[in-house]
Amino acid sequence: MSGRTPDGATAGAEPALAPAAPSRTPDDFDRMWDTLAPLGRDKDSGGYRRFAWTDADRDVRDWFRGQAADRGLAYEEDRNGNQWAWLGDPGGRDAVVTGSHLDSVPDGGAFDGPLGVVTAFAALDALRERGAAPRKPLAITNFADEEGARFGLACVGSRLSAGALTKEAAFALRDADGVSLPRAMERAGFDPDAIGADHARLDRVSAYVELHVEQGRALDLTGDPVGIASAIWPHGRWRFDWRGEANHAGTTRLADRRDPMLPYAETVLAARREAALARAVATFGKLHVVPGGVNAIPSLVRGWLDSRAADQETLDTVVTAIEEAARDAAAREGVDLSVVRESFTPVVEFGHALREELGRVLRTGKGEVPVLPTGAGHDAGILSAVVPTAMLFVRNPTGVSHAPAEHAERADCHAGVTALADVLEELACR
Repeated sequence: MSGRTPDGATAGAEPALAPAAPSRTPDDFDRMWDTLAPLGRDKDSGGYRRFAWTDADRDVRDWFRGQAADRGLAYEEDRNGNQWAWLGDPGGRDAVVTGSHLDSVPDGGAFDGPLGVVTAFAALDALRERGAAPRKPLAITNFADEEGARFGLACVGSRLSAGALTKEAAFALRDADGVSLPRAMERAGFDPDAIGADHARLDRVSAYVELHVEQGRALDLTGDPVGIASAIWPHGRWRFDWRGEANHAGTTRLADRRDPMLPYAETVLAARREAALARAVATFGKLHVVPGGVNAIPSLVRGWLDSRAADQETLDTVVTAIEEAARDAAAREGVDLSVVRESFTPVVEFGHALREELGRVLRTGKGEVPVLPTGAGHDAGILSAVVPTAMLFVRNPTGVSHAPAEHAERADCHAGVTALADVLEELACR
């Protein structure tokens, strides 16, 4: 942890109000975006592979640290590896915090997470251009391992800080190569023994506002560049293990097989059917096959289900029906099945008071700002249990997310900067 003090602050950083930044232009968002864009990008797919505690993750974390230094902000890394850049006293109360994350899913898009971080720095620049002086501490964050692409659990950094993930459970996380989360953190220069709930820090936060690219097309359909989140659907991840009997693909009669791939395939179709009936979503997007030979019947097929719905009852109904279909299919093929829920996040209804405050600030002559729910999980959802939180969405004309085609027009990104700056000015400067 070279260069960091025991409490996580960069050596030499002063908690006093940061000096005024040099004059900045509206192009600063564009310049920041262009410097971040190449980091962790795969040259073949065009997508991003910024997995937690890897070299690509180190690069984007260095980028964040550099942006903080450019603005004279006090920089910290907390006990869970989350990054903080402070304007004002990091130890002060009633802090207003904004930001998002910089890690990605495999071959993810450029906007999911990074848009919120880049916009946060640009919004701070806009406040300084306006001559607005925060009366409360103002912080920009990059939460660690939000996507869960490496260790299978989303929002690890915010879950640890909020006390929603225990140290013991975090230590049990492993990546596909068997590397544990603490070992990965250690290799990246962090002390994994220090991880855990960070209530003292979060108790000093009066509001967390996260801007995010919309993961869908609701704003594109209404024609609005910016919207406000109302709620996050309940969602979870379940691991299905079908265990059969390995055998030769060319010499084993169909009648003699205990092939786990068959009940897996039936379960994928059942998931689509049950989700459609309930107007929910259910996806098998990850698969592990043992032994994995083209000419071998598998002994194990392991599939991960991601399912989300507008309410808890609907989600329970969908997942129960999928599991029943999986067990019936396994029994027909003489295959054993085990199901483990690996993660779960209940419905998050963002606080009405803060949400309505955002709506009042952003209301224009054209009418109300759209308020919409989302099926995607976010750090804001985790933090909502301990901190007043709200979210802004920026229009995504493609509706695509978690893929290279994810997109937001530059003008809409600039509108997001203005909207976030307006919100921060109201919350931190008045």
